[in-house]
Amino acid sequence: MIWRREDAESGSDDRSEDRRESRHDERMGGRRMGDSGEVTVIGQAAKLEGTVVSAGSMRIDGQVKGQINADGDCALSPQSQVDADIRAQNVSIAGRFKGNIMVKGRAEITRGGRVDGNITCKSLVIEEGAIFQGQSVMDQQAAQANAQQPGARQPEAAGERAKV
Repeated sequence: MIWRREDAESGSDDRSEDRRESRHDERMGGRRMGDSGEVTVIGQAAKLEGTVVSAGSMRIDGQVKGQINADGDCALSPQSQVDADIRAQNVSIAGRFKGNIMVKGRAEITRGGRVDGNITCKSLVIEEGAIFQGQSVMDQQAAQANAQQPGARQPEAAGERAKV
């Protein structure tokens, strides 16, 4: 299912959908995804394995194993379980994640979120109650270099562990 923001704004007067989206925004730390227009949703009952590609933003409520590429933002909800590498503009992790994250902008681990792996980003936010085990590189040039190497999975770091 692909939800288009402009379709919802142009004709639908479904208040329950608005309330549901508002509740989801609150669970995702109050932040809305980028205004790319499209949000790909992987539902709570979904289990995917392989490469997932989205031309817009992506929200993951279920389980994914493999590679995730989003031209927009990527948000993992509290019930999500992901074992993959993520490449996106920004990422918000509220569930369980294992793998490497390479984003051009902001990486955020919200309360209750857990990341086991490496993060390459311009800005990193770890909320109180979140767990991060791995290495972080906060350098825009490194993020661009990693984004140009498809499938480059770095070995997991045994060094850094942060529990806020």
